[in-house]
Amino acid sequence: MLTDLYLARSTGLHRARPGLKILALAVFCTVLFLMPSWVFLLGATGLVGLGYGVARVPPDVAWRALRPAIWVLVAIFAVQIYLADIWTGAFVSLRLVVMILAASLVTLTTRSSELIDGIQAALARAPGWVPARQIALALALALRFIPIVRQVLAEVTEAQAARGMDRNIRAIMVPLVVRLLKTADEMALAIDARTPE
Repeated sequence: MLTDLYLARSTGLHRARPGLKILALAVFCTVLFLMPSWVFLLGATGLVGLGYGVARVPPDVAWRALRPAIWVLVAIFAVQIYLADIWTGAFVSLRLVVMILAASLVTLTTRSSELIDGIQAALARAPGWVPARQIALALALALRFIPIVRQVLAEVTEAQAARGMDRNIRAIMVPLVVRLLKTADEMALAIDARTPE
């Protein structure tokens, strides 16, 4: 079953215009990437934490948004230690964590339909040859697919653990890929059925 990242609440962040949140996220991540300062990074971390508090997002929901990227973050941390030092590894990893949580905050406080409308509004002044609707739909589907991957991975891991095969990577990856391909095919069929000739 398809799931959504949206967390229903009645807060100022939930009521904010989707286009404004998308623009704020783009500016936030760009500035965060261009400012190699611990002071700025810690301030940005506090700002994102404040945003989660204002949006009344429980810590376990924030953790579920971050958990799929943990192993990637660990690998990046290890590579940065090898190439530079532990402080560089910590800085780069924390910056990615903050960006992921900031993006998750936008999706947690914005419905998929609102995201599509917001992206289309942002592309409203783009040249006529830019497929604004298709771009908006693609981005919204990508965001929708994130919780689907997480849910399917949890179900497959739980099923294989019951068989004593939770440490077998192949036993987890094969059914995971098969189920995700089936889900993607179902989504494609649904889009085709709704698209006018």
